[in-house]
Amino acid sequence: MNSILAQTSGLPFKLDFVLYGVGALVLLVFGILVINFGMIYIRALFSGAKVTFTELIALRLRRIPLGLIVDGRITAVKSGLPVSIDDLSTHFLAGGNVQMVVLALVAAKKAGINLIFDRACAIDLATKGTGKTVLEAVKTSVNPKVIDCPAPNSGKTTIDAVAKDGIVIKAKARVTVRTNLDRFVGGATEETIVARVGEGIVSTIGSAETYKAVLENPDRISKTVLAKALDSNTAFEILSIDIADVDVGENIGAKLQAEQAEANKLIAQAQAEVRRAAAVATEQEMVARVSEMRARVVEAEVRVVEAEAQVPMAVARAFDKGHLGVMDYYRLKNVQADTTMRENIGSEGKETTPPGAQGAKP
Repeated sequence: MNSILAQTSGLPFKLDFVLYGVGALVLLVFGILVINFGMIYIRALFSGAKVTFTELIALRLRRIPLGLIVDGRITAVKSGLPVSIDDLSTHFLAGGNVQMVVLALVAAKKAGINLIFDRACAIDLATKGTGKTVLEAVKTSVNPKVIDCPAPNSGKTTIDAVAKDGIVIKAKARVTVRTNLDRFVGGATEETIVARVGEGIVSTIGSAETYKAVLENPDRISKTVLAKALDSNTAFEILSIDIADVDVGENIGAKLQAEQAEANKLIAQAQAEVRRAAAVATEQEMVARVSEMRARVVEAEVRVVEAEAQVPMAVARAFDKGHLGVMDYYRLKNVQADTTMRENIGSEGKETTPPGAQGAKP
């Protein structure tokens, strides 16, 4: 009985100890929360951008800078932008610049530009690693920027084009553009604008009849180029194209004609050399043929002499075999003598007859 009373009398003491322990634990947790999140919570509360301890704990567990996210929300709320902690933390985890996005949203709202949070985040991620920021894109949309054409870093100072008369025209343009936030993501960059403007200048100068027409109306270049809608599918909107400088270069047409004439001369010389070589070869061939014909004539004369030398021998053999008699021999001699006489008479007539005497009237 006494033991039961003793156990009953010690129960309140143990319950008080448990209650004290729980209270101390609560105070410890509260103290930790106050130490870690108190100042940030109070700063957000008094700024009108209230956050909960649950959101702060979630940010800490995800290793997200509390001050960066809360300060971004405070700036957005103070500017009247409905941006939540989850939106900012999600963009941070995606690798974006939370501060630049908030500042860009504030600048866009002040300028009257309808820029939503998701589009600002997309632009921020698109400009990552390019050296540009979403804030610069918004500022360029408000205050247009000037782009030199050709670009200074290209190593060229002018855009050279040739008019139809062969004269080179050197031009320099300044393009005024502003950012088109609706087409910024996926749109072409400044390099495309510079390339298209350069192409338009070359095309316009090339279609001019003379270089004088270009010098008289330089604004013709800017008007023609501006009418081609060069800013389509780009991140910019072209406001104006101004020709900053126009100069006359060398006469490419005359230079090309001179080079063509020199090339034609070389071709003609080569063709003449080919014909000369062919003529020399033909001449040598004819000389060879003449020598061949002369050799044939000599060969024929040799054969005749050989044949004549065989005649006395043939006559002698005819005498020996009885095929030729004395009278036959004398008749042959008479025929030969008669032939010789006729040839002598004919040759004497040709020598005594003066040139042109034949056919003269008495």
